[in-house]
This record gives sequence, C-alpha cells and structure tokens, in this order.
Amino acid sequence: MTALPRGETPEPAAENDEDRGPGAVAADTPGEDRAPGEDGGEGADRAPVTAEDGPAAGEGAATTAEGAAEGAADTAGDGAAATDAPAALSEAEAELAAQRELHERIEKRKAGKEGPIPAGTKLSGPAADLLAAVRAVESGEKPGTAFFDSPAAAPAPRRAVPAGPGPARPSPAPAEPAARRASPETAAAVAAVLTEGGAPEALALPAAATLGEQAAHLLREDPWQLLAVPGVRPEQADGFARALLGAECGPDDERRAAALVGWLMERAALQGHTALDADEVRAALAGRGVTDPEAAVQHAVAEGVVLVFQDGLDPAEALDAAEGTDGEESGEEAGEAPEPVPVLLGLDRYALAEESLADGLGRLINSCGKGTDWADAAAAAPSPSAGELIRAVASAGLVAHSGGESARAEPAALIAAARGLGLRALATAHSVDGVHRLAAEAGDPRAAVTLSGLLSGTAGPGRDADGAFALDLLVVLDAPQLDVETAAMLVESLADGTRLVLSGDPHVLGSAGAGRVFADVLAARACPQVVSRTPDPGPIGELVSGIGTGEIGRVDAPGREVVIVPVRDAGEAVHRTVQLVADSVPRAIGVPSSDTQVITVGHGGSAGTKALNAALKQRLNPGSGRFGGFDPGDRVVHVPAPGRAVPGSVVSADAEGLHLDCAGTPVVVPQDRVESSVRHSWALSAHQAAGMRWPAVVVVLPGDAAQGLSRPWVYTAFSRGERHLSVVHGVDQALPRAVAEIPAQERTTRLRPLLEALPTPDAVQAP
Repeated sequence: MTALPRGETPEPAAENDEDRGPGAVAADTPGEDRAPGEDGGEGADRAPVTAEDGPAAGEGAATTAEGAAEGAADTAGDGAAATDAPAALSEAEAELAAQRELHERIEKRKAGKEGPIPAGTKLSGPAADLLAAVRAVESGEKPGTAFFDSPAAAPAPRRAVPAGPGPARPSPAPAEPAARRASPETAAAVAAVLTEGGAPEALALPAAATLGEQAAHLLREDPWQLLAVPGVRPEQADGFARALLGAECGPDDERRAAALVGWLMERAALQGHTALDADEVRAALAGRGVTDPEAAVQHAVAEGVVLVFQDGLDPAEALDAAEGTDGEESGEEAGEAPEPVPVLLGLDRYALAEESLADGLGRLINSCGKGTDWADAAAAAPSPSAGELIRAVASAGLVAHSGGESARAEPAALIAAARGLGLRALATAHSVDGVHRLAAEAGDPRAAVTLSGLLSGTAGPGRDADGAFALDLLVVLDAPQLDVETAAMLVESLADGTRLVLSGDPHVLGSAGAGRVFADVLAARACPQVVSRTPDPGPIGELVSGIGTGEIGRVDAPGREVVIVPVRDAGEAVHRTVQLVADSVPRAIGVPSSDTQVITVGHGGSAGTKALNAALKQRLNPGSGRFGGFDPGDRVVHVPAPGRAVPGSVVSADAEGLHLDCAGTPVVVPQDRVESSVRHSWALSAHQAAGMRWPAVVVVLPGDAAQGLSRPWVYTAFSRGERHLSVVHGVDQALPRAVAEIPAQERTTRLRPLLEALPTPDAVQAP
C-alpha cells in the first residue's frame, strides 16, 4: 500500500511510504433517517434492541412521519431490472403472485404429511389463521380470493431459457409491492382521527394502507395501532393516544404494551433478527415505562402479536418461561442444576419462513438422486477446488460453498460440467453485475440470471405444472445476501431431487432483510461444505484476505493497486475524493471516472453519500437538476422494491416519468415515485455495493466514522475494487482496531437449531 502526503495525488512514480492503514467507516449522523433494511447487517447500523429512554404514555410529542420520502431509495442490496418483463405484469407484481403461491404450497405440503411437523405445532395467532384459511380453500368451504384484499394477480408467464440476450425494450418500473390500496373514504376518515389526535394528515394514506378499511375505527379504539405505520415512534404514538384518550391513557395500558412488543419485534427485524430473547424484550419494555414487562409479554403472546419458542420445551412450558415463571417444579427443586435455554419471541411471518426453509432444505437433502455419473466431470475440473465442489454436488442435494471473488470460477465450472452431463443447470446472483461476471467465467450468457428475475418469472427456465423451477441444479451466488423470506420462497420453488448450492463469501456484510441464512447453514453443518482454496490475486486480494482473519497489514503494491490518501477532516475527505475520481485515478491508474465507485458508510453527515454525490455531480455532470433533481447523464441507483437497488443512469424525462438505463435495460420511473426510489449513486454505502465490483473503488473514511467500523464492513468495502483501491483515510488507528476487535454482530435466528434437528443422511453426516 502507498500513503500519499496531504495535497498530493497518486502518480506512477510516487514512492511507497510507511503504511498507515486504511481508516474507519463513516457512521450516519445521529438522527439521520434511514429506510427499513438500509445498511442492515453488521456494525453500528445493527444496534441491539435494548431498553431505551423514552417517555411514558402521554408524554410524547405529536406524531410525525419520519423518512417517508427517502424510504425505498435508501434500501440496501442490489438486484436487477427485468430485461424482458411481460407488458401486462411488472416484475414486482409477479413476485407478489409468487409469494401468494408460496404460502399456499407451504401449508399444503405440511397438511399432506403423514404426521405433524413438530416445528409447525408452535404456530399460533395469524400464522395459525393462515393455515386455517388455506385449508378452508383446499376443502372448498371458501374461494381462494376470500382471503385477499384484492383478486390475486395472474401467475407470471412461463418461458424457456432464451438462446441469447434479446433486444432491450422499455419496462415500466415495478409497482411498490407493499401497499394495499386505500379508498378515498377510508383515507378521509383516518385523516379526521389523526387530526383529532394532533397527528399530521400526511399519515392518513400510509395508516389506511397498513391497517385496512377499518383503520379509523382501529385507531380510535386503540391509538397505539399507529405504531404499525412505518416511521412512527413510541413517544409519538403516546402523544397521539393521550390526545384521544385523555385520562384513560396510561403507560401500562394493555393496548400500549401489545403495540410496543410488536414495534420492538419489527425494529429487531430491520436489524436482521428473526427472533428476540424474551429477557431483552422485557428490558426494552421497562425502558419504555412499562411497570410490569412480564404481564405485557404474556398479553402480547395471548393476543397473537408474537409467538414463543424454546428448544426442548413444549409450547406451554415455553409460555411459562416467557412469563417469567418456572412451572410446577424447577430443576433446582428437583436437585438438578438446569441448563439455561433462551426463550425466544418471534413474529409469525419469520417463524413461518424459517420453518418452511428448514423443511425445504431437509427435503432437498433427503431427495437427492445418485443416477448421474459425475466422476469424469470432476476429473476434468479446471482446479482442485472446482473438482471438490463437483464431487460434493454429485452426492448431496444441498452443498455450501465459500470463498472470495476468485472462487466464483468454481460454481461456473460446476454449471458447465452439469450442462455437459445434460442437466438443467443455472446460477443466480444478487446483481446484474454478478450475473455478467458469472456468465463471463462460464463462457455462457445463459449460465446465470438475477435472483429477483428468477423468482418473479421474468428470467430463467420458467416453472413446471406444480410451480417448481424446471431445474436439476441451482447455484445461488452471493448467498450471504439471502434473507430468510426470500430463501424460503426460493427453496419452496425447487422440486424434489433438485440440487442446490449456496455459494458466497462468509466475511462480507449480511442481508438487508431479516435472517442469516448462509451463516446458519454453515453453522448447522447439515450438508457438505466446500471451502475454496483459490486465493484472490494481487495486492487487493492479499489485503482483503488479511482483513478476513482480523488483521490489516502492509502489502506491496508496485502497480499502485492500493493507495492510502490521508485527510484531516470531512471537508478534506470530500475534496480529495472528488480529486481522485475526476483526475488522479483516470490519469495514474487508467480507469475512467465512469468505472470508479465511491463507497462510504452512511447517507448523512458531512462525508456521507448525500454530500459526496452532490460534490461529485457538480464536478462530473453539473446541471440544474431539472428532472426532479436529476439531469441526463447522472449516475443513479433505482430501488424497484425494498431490498433491491439497481445501478443506472438518467436518460431523459417526460410526462410518463424519469427514463433510466439500468444495466442496458430501459426503465421508466413514474413522476410520483422518483423522489422515493431514485437517488444519485457516484457514492454508495457498502451494503448497496455488496455483490458488485468495479475496476476502481475509492473508500471514504472520515474521522467521525470510527464508531461505524466493523470487520465485515471493511472487508466488503475494500473487496469491491478489481484493479485499484484508494482509501481516503482520516481515522488513524481506528481501522486496525475495528478489524481486529469488531467482528460481525450476531443476529438472533431460529434457523440453525431447526436445521440441526433435521435427520441427516449418512452420506452428508458432519464429521
């Protein structure tokens, strides 16, 4: 690595100085609004749910909407716009239809088992209602449409794998999948209640969409239902409740307690958890002014707000533990010291997803056929690690493959080998960039599609009559970016006998959504694990490899592959970043500005993505922003749905909306969605950059960023550059300290114990 004196730009003739080490990650400014799932995963952005200082009921301010305008555009993750989406059905709409089909198939499969599934016996509340609803449809008691707010969308058209990339045609931006349509009458009634309670009328539409046609009645009867609206905080709901209820409003109101438990669980899901320890929930409730947290948890469980889980106990015993009771006889009374088993609380949607995923993975493990002879393909593999992967897939229905960027050549070799054997094999990646890189490795443009395109039916082989993908082998790249709900939908779409490979780098940041699927599969050791022995080449690969082990050392960079640019403050960091992107990297490294990506941690702050994008636009593409803040040629990121971000550029705008070019696919974003789903992207967060790579990357680490540092963040940001990495460094020793001492923050999930409880075939028995 090379450290440059302040004020100098990298040139080929510059001498190597003593390595000062790249710096720390910029944290979001306190109070900076962030969308659900943005930068979710590790480090400072994943603060645990703890007791927070907050007013008791009636002490809060009037409710305000927080971050509504920017919500979707801030969502982390990357995806792909469909290259040939059907004209009558957008990708998001098709994905919603697939989700409906998924839930029906899950419950139908469970209902058809000879005996009960133990995990399913713990479902209650809405999950149990869903099961009853599905069975009512299956028995003919009620039509399927009776359980949806609107008629179900038609299933996505099926199509075979294309012979090659077809001509791009404009596709409308997919509709946001979340919202139910609220009638004007419902919105008006909600607005009247909000006004009476001192809350802004701007919340009327989101409240009506969230709570349904009875929203006004629900809010009047239970003002704390307002907490279900995204962006509303407990103190704001308390103020709304005080205005409506007056003297009846109290901190221990059962309605308040239930709403707070639900809010804590939803907040935990945004931080990546699918469940929370009951003690944590009780402590957080106490911090919110609830004087009897145990009774509050008990009431929330009775109302079906949360479910109770504890391995090794039946539901009644788990409920006793959640209430803080010991049952009739504790282990101490029996003369035995009981081993503490945590009692977990979870939302039904994640309980259903985790149990469905565990059931589906077990089904794949136990339905693997051994008919195909893979021996010759393994012997002809281009590397020992690729041969090991092929042999593992030959004998197992589920395989976990881990490695860095160079290891992507091994799944590519597997796809080629499987196709050579006449199997229907396909890879899926988190981003369009990942698809292109895998296709280049495999030498076949049909080798990979985006995960979003596969699930929505706009890409890939289509589905058979049972709704399963017409595949014999599916390789999922960027597996750490899989959240539990997406993974459940994917696995439920695989037929018995299909082989599944989860491949990724375990050191990178986790998914934007709840869960840690790849990490749980690795930890459970329920399937063969292949660890690549192919190292990432060059100085960047050497640097990143050390970070993965908790060390950040000095590397030789004779070709100026790694350069350290020290700065004193955030203002200098912005100045030097613009200088690097616009002048130094193109001149000294030969990488144009269009192929150079800036990465920082937060969106707010003096050196966050907003400030950096403003400065980079002024230098690289100045303009008045006449198209809703954008000009033709602006680099942008488009978020068609929460959790997916697609890089692109602005082409033009008209009455139809903002016209973008997203990885070669024309996309039109309606005017009313531009502000919420499009933002400039010369600078991205590390979570948004995960799954993609650029020829050159500039990582910006100003001095106020030290608190946001973690090993996974540094690993992810530094590994995005292929040829060159510049680090704008202003944190001194905070970086090596963070790499050595701040590993990935743990997420509380239930998938690992569910997988460990699966019967494991002898062929894949863990050592």
